[in-house]
Amino acid sequence: MSISLKEIQAPIAQEMELFERKFRTSMKSKVLLLDKIMSYIVKRKGKQMRPMFVFFMAKLFRGDAIGDATYRGAALIELLHTATLVHDDVVDDANYRRGFFSVNALWKNKIAVLVGDYLLSKGLLLSLQNDDYELLKIVSNAVKEMSEGELLQIEKARRLDIDESVYFDIIRQKTASLIASCCAVGAASAGASVEDIEKARLFGEKVGIAFQIKDDLFDYGTAEIGKPVGIDIKEKKMTLPLIHALREADWMTRRRVIYNVKNNNGDNKRVQQVIDYVKASGGIQYTIEAMNQYHAEALAILHTFPASPSRTSLEQLIAYTIEREK
Repeated sequence: MSISLKEIQAPIAQEMELFERKFRTSMKSKVLLLDKIMSYIVKRKGKQMRPMFVFFMAKLFRGDAIGDATYRGAALIELLHTATLVHDDVVDDANYRRGFFSVNALWKNKIAVLVGDYLLSKGLLLSLQNDDYELLKIVSNAVKEMSEGELLQIEKARRLDIDESVYFDIIRQKTASLIASCCAVGAASAGASVEDIEKARLFGEKVGIAFQIKDDLFDYGTAEIGKPVGIDIKEKKMTLPLIHALREADWMTRRRVIYNVKNNNGDNKRVQQVIDYVKASGGIQYTIEAMNQYHAEALAILHTFPASPSRTSLEQLIAYTIEREK
C-alpha cells in the first residue's frame, strides 16, 4: 500500500474531528439503555470512509468553505447506514461486527431491531428539522436500493443461477448505492448543480462496484487478509470469480462445482476444491480486470472536475479501495 487511510484523511482531519463530535452528540438519548448502546456503537466505528467521501466531494465544489449541511449529510449517511448494519446482524444471526460483539449478541434481537429503528428515525429527523430534503431523498433511495439488492441476492442464492448481469445488479444496489449516495450528498450539500450531483453519484457508484469486487477477491486470497477465506462459497454466494469460472466450464465440471458449492456444509476440502478450480479457470484475473475497469471509469468521471487538492485526495481514496489488504 503506497499511502495509508490516515494520510489520505489528513486534509480533512479537522472536519472529521468536528464531525465525530457532532455525530456523538446526535447519538445521545435520555433512555439509559439506549444511551449505553449508542456509546458502544460509536466506540466501535470502522474506517470512516463514508464521511470521507462526503467531505472530499463537498470540498471539490466549495473548497474549505463547507457548511453545516455537509456535516449533517455525513451524519445522515452514518445514522442510516449504522441502522442497516444493526438490522443486518439480526437477519444474519451474526454475533460479531468488525471483531466486536454485535448489538444483537449483547442485547438480543428485539433490542437490536428497536435500536436500528431509533437510528433510522434519528436520521430522518435530523434532515427534516433542517429542511435537508434533497439529502434525505438521496440517502433514502440508497437504503431502498440496499434492501432490494439484499433481497435479490437471497432470491437468486436459492437456485445459484446468478449470471454476471445479475451479480452487477446486486452489488450496485447492495454496496455501490451507499458510496454513490455519499458522493451525491457531499455534492448536494455544497450547492452543486443537478448535473454535477448526478456525476458525483455515478462516480461513487463506480467506486463502490470496484470496492465490492475487491472484497469478493478476498474470498480467494490468503488467511492473513482478515476476511476468512472461502466464506462466500460456504454461504453459497455467487461472486464474479466463480461466475466467470462456471461460464467457462463444460457441463460436467459446472455440475460438479455447483454441487460442491450447494453441499459444502462448511467442509474446507470442498470449498478449497472450488477455490482451486476458480483460480485455474482464470476467474481471478478476469475479476481483477473488471475491478480495474471500474476504477478507470471512476477516474474518468472524477477528471471531468477541475484539478484541486480534494480531487487528488479522492484519487488516493479510490486507489486505496482496490489496493487495501482487508
